Amino acid sequence: MLSGPDLGGGFLHQLTFEAAEETSSFTFHAQDGGSDAGGPPLGPLDGFGFVHPPAACMFGGPRCWHRRFRLGLGEAGRVRMAYNRGRFVLETMIGQAYRDAPVAVEAGLKEVIDRVADPFEREGVDWYVGGSGAAWLLGARVLPHDLDLGTTRAGVDRFAALLPEYLIEPLAPTDWPGRGIVHGARAFVGTFREGIRVEWATDLDRASPRPDDEWSGRLDDLRTETLTFHGHRVRVTRPEYALARAVERHRPSVIAPLVAWLREHGSDRPLLHRLLERPGISASDRDRVLAELV
Repeated sequence: MLSGPDLGGGFLHQLTFEAAEETSSFTFHAQDGGSDAGGPPLGPLDGFGFVHPPAACMFGGPRCWHRRFRLGLGEAGRVRMAYNRGRFVLETMIGQAYRDAPVAVEAGLKEVIDRVADPFEREGVDWYVGGSGAAWLLGARVLPHDLDLGTTRAGVDRFAALLPEYLIEPLAPTDWPGRGIVHGARAFVGTFREGIRVEWATDLDRASPRPDDEWSGRLDDLRTETLTFHGHRVRVTRPEYALARAVERHRPSVIAPLVAWLREHGSDRPLLHRLLERPGISASDRDRVLAELV
C-alpha cells in the first residue's frame, strides 16, 4: 500500500501498487466508509469510471470500487498527485451526479481551451469537444455533467501535460467501462468545491471501431461544426452523436432538447439513421425519435 486509508466523499481510499513482469499497475480503491468517513456517500462510483468488483473488497466489505492504471513504480509521484486530487474533489463530483449540484461548464471549458488551444494550433494537434458538451456549445438546452474531449494519440498526452494539476487519474493505459482498454486520463477542472469533470482517451484494444463512432480516433470521418468560444475557434461534433447516446441510455431529459435543436437547425438524416441502428437501440425507440424530427 502506498497511501491510505484516506478519506474523501464518504469513502475510505487506498492507493496500492502491484509489481509484475509485464503489467505493473497502480490501483485506486474506494470503500464505503459509513460514519467513519462522514458518510454514507450520496451514491456509487460507477459513473466515474470505477469498477464494482463481484467479490468483497480486499480492504473489507462488499461496497467497494476500484480503478487500475498500467504504469511502473517510477510513475508513483504523478499517480499519487492524481489520487489525492481525486479524493479531494470526489464529494463535489458526487454532489453534481446525485444532488444536481452546480456544474461549472462555461468556466471549466474556458480554462481547458485557454490552456490547450494555442499550443495545439502551433503543434498541429487535432482535437474537438464531443458529447453533450458539444451540443451545449451549439446552443442546445442541455447541461453537461462532464466534458468529453476527442483527439489523437499525441493529443491525449498533450492534454495531460497542459492540465497537470487538475488530473484525477494519471495518464495511463487503463480500462474504461464501455470502451475497453484506452490510453487516457481524467481531470476535474476548477476548485475542490466548484468545477467540472473532463476526460479524454484513445482506444488501445478495439481493432475495428464501429462505424460513425464519435471516439474512434478517426477525426476525418467525424461530422463536426466549428464555432468561436471566448475568442478561440473550437471544433465540436454534431448533436446527432449525443442524441443517439441519450436514446441508447434512455435519457428523455437529454433527448427532448436535442430533438428540439435538430428540428430548428436541421439534422443530418443519413448520419442519424446510422447512429440509431446501433444494437443497443430498439427499433421502437429509433422510430419514435425519427418521427419527432419530422
